[in-house]
Amino acid sequence: MAAPGSPPRAAVLRLEAVCKRYGTEGPAVLDGVDLCVAEGEYVAIMGESGVGKSTLLNLLAGLDRADSGRIALDGMDLGQLDDDALTLLRRRAVGFVFQAFHVLPYLTASQNVELPLELLGVPPAERRERVARMLAAVGIEALAERRPRELSGGEIQRIAIARALVHGPRVLLADEPTGNLDPRSAAATLDLLREQVKSHGAAGILITHSLVAARTADRILTLDARGLAARPPDAA
Repeated sequence: MAAPGSPPRAAVLRLEAVCKRYGTEGPAVLDGVDLCVAEGEYVAIMGESGVGKSTLLNLLAGLDRADSGRIALDGMDLGQLDDDALTLLRRRAVGFVFQAFHVLPYLTASQNVELPLELLGVPPAERRERVARMLAAVGIEALAERRPRELSGGEIQRIAIARALVHGPRVLLADEPTGNLDPRSAAATLDLLREQVKSHGAAGILITHSLVAARTADRILTLDARGLAARPPDAA
């Protein structure tokens, strides 16, 4: 949340009455979802299995399209973009962190982090500089030339966070990012995610079943059949 007296932060993500169903006769997976996330804001979304958290994440990332309503990233309506434009927007403006890490095992830590910059055509010298800076930011600069098989789960997740942020995305989407980590590594990862969202001024979305994880966010929302709603701060 913005400090009292500070200017309001710009909205990065905005959803208005978003609906999604699978099949013409099936029930709506998401029905009338509204959401606004500002620069540097970190929002946790919780909900039971099957309520549409993964569907929502796919819509936010431009991997799927809403049936109705509007999803805007920095004011750009995703529904007005063709598939090629959506792919380019995703490469430039979205970062992903997953439970299963999804790092490439045959690449070193630095090579994994460099991938988004290669896809965007960033010159090699600039790529090396930005990768080194990002590895230092997540505390694994000494592991730059190691491959995932030589690293712990927590270290691999730090690679994933660095890769998700190295291209300066406007949106960071984290899907159960601590599900495969021990409690100590999970706590460190959650602290790092929050810190990096704030320092990059990204709009951060954390999808989680864990209330402990959710409480590291600025606010907690619950997704159910009625849409998104603020979770009471004292809810168990």
